[in-house]
Amino acid sequence: MRKEERFRRVIEYFKEHRPQAETELIYADPYELVVAVILSAQCTDKRVNIITPDFFQSFPDVTSLAVADPSQVFALIRSCSYPNNKTKNLIGFAKSLLEQFGGALPSDVEELQKLPGIGRKTANVIASVIFNQPALAVDTHVFRVSARLGLTTGAKTPLQTEQQLVRHIPENLRAIAHHWLILHGRYVCIARKPKCIECGLNAICRFNLTNQATKSC
Repeated sequence: MRKEERFRRVIEYFKEHRPQAETELIYADPYELVVAVILSAQCTDKRVNIITPDFFQSFPDVTSLAVADPSQVFALIRSCSYPNNKTKNLIGFAKSLLEQFGGALPSDVEELQKLPGIGRKTANVIASVIFNQPALAVDTHVFRVSARLGLTTGAKTPLQTEQQLVRHIPENLRAIAHHWLILHGRYVCIARKPKCIECGLNAICRFNLTNQATKSC
């Protein structure tokens, strides 16, 4: 199957079966989204959503977070992964945002990455969700699902995956495609035991077809 045809069929499937797709992180404004995404690195959205209500009550905006006592931040986020690093990144993000950008989030992906705790994935999430830009964030789910479906070939890094995906996904669908792939990876194409029998894309999935061919040998 040609790459263009594979993308077309995957996009058509998700348009029909998941016409609405968005982040499962709970947030009220851009500041809260950034904090939630920073916390979500190697941590479930469910856990982040448990943490953030108390966090935002203590630090409701970037100004309060910039002058936060690290021990207070750590105490609030200690149940998520890597709380020490995330404490430094959260406070560093707030301070740098105030010092470098006057407290206003930049819309440019490269500028966003100058802020502590914001890598390319987080920057793309901010650009697409807050600024409606045609950015496509690649996390572990997107990386895995794209490779299994055959949307990417030989991609070794998230950036290589992103570059291959945006060649074939129309700009107006890139933001939702990010959520399509994440949710598919979270609930169907899971890491250890993908639910191939239940998957509506199993007929064209390279991973599933390879497994079936191996079993028949």
